Amino acid sequence: MSTSPRILVSSCLLGHPVRYHGRAAPCEGDANAILERWRAAGWIAPICPEVAGGLPTPRPPAEIAHAAGGNAVWQGLARVVDDTGADVSAPFLDGARRTLTLAQRHGIRIAVLKEGSPSCGSASIYDGSFTGTKIAGEGVAAAWLRQHGIEVFSEHTLALADARLRSADSDQ
Repeated sequence: MSTSPRILVSSCLLGHPVRYHGRAAPCEGDANAILERWRAAGWIAPICPEVAGGLPTPRPPAEIAHAAGGNAVWQGLARVVDDTGADVSAPFLDGARRTLTLAQRHGIRIAVLKEGSPSCGSASIYDGSFTGTKIAGEGVAAAWLRQHGIEVFSEHTLALADARLRSADSDQ
């Protein structure tokens, strides 16, 4: 069994207090058991794209403006703004680049990222109105990873990520 990193995981899901409000979002139950197995095998490369991009913890909450997604930010058609109105697109883009660099350095092809995050959301994000309204979409880092061939899952689809990882192992 290899002990080199094989999967990117959002640091907050591993219990690190890096989210905007200074807390973690640790997984529980079966999801936690999967993460613990991966951790024991030495397969996890933890990262918080927002912190990697230079944002502090805690920090003001941020959303992608105008119900746009991560790809629109990459295309320059949307911005990531915090609840004070400040444009924080640059650190989000930089953090996504650093996340991809980490994945490429280790040959990682699978990521499990925090759902709902303007960086990490893989299926849903907030709509940019700061009203708690979620929409279908992906965050800046999730979009960037996918554009570069990395499969992105969330804490809600961790079992699928585990099955994909096992399938990749059997293909080798």
